[in-house]
Amino acid sequence: MFMIKDYELRLEAPGCEPGAEYWNATARFGYDISAVFPYLNAVWEGALYNPQAQQLACRVEDRAVAFKPSEITMSNLPDRDTATIEMEKLIAQVNRIWTDRDLLTPRYAARKRLVAMEIYKLLPQTNCKVCGQPSCFAFASQVTVGAAGVDGCTPLFSEAQYSQQCQALLEMLAEAAS
Repeated sequence: MFMIKDYELRLEAPGCEPGAEYWNATARFGYDISAVFPYLNAVWEGALYNPQAQQLACRVEDRAVAFKPSEITMSNLPDRDTATIEMEKLIAQVNRIWTDRDLLTPRYAARKRLVAMEIYKLLPQTNCKVCGQPSCFAFASQVTVGAAGVDGCTPLFSEAQYSQQCQALLEMLAEAAS
């Protein structure tokens, strides 16, 4: 049995960016889908689940996706056709996870959210640019959103003076991923 059967799709320009080239799409339904959130949280590594608020956020390709009990919103869509296709793909994925829920262990706990400043404090803070970023803080910001891997900081892994920081950072990332 599918979790999401029918929905109303709305396409709108982001409120904070009048005249934006990209759009947000929201699929609204007249029923509660929050029972699937712990399963999505278990399957999607980067998901941020808030059990108290009954909300889940994640990234699908280059799009931010937010789940609430009776709607899903997806950002960064160029037009209605793309919005329809991408929302259908996402809903199919949600339905597939719901159908397979007996094979999954739901994750009810929220993951620890990575914070750029916490990562930055564990980096060498030399702004050497070896990672391709203009500063260590810019690199830390990229790591928090998954756009860069921590292994891009060569000094952290190759210089003995940073071994404790490297270990602490790896532990922080492992905790956030679990």
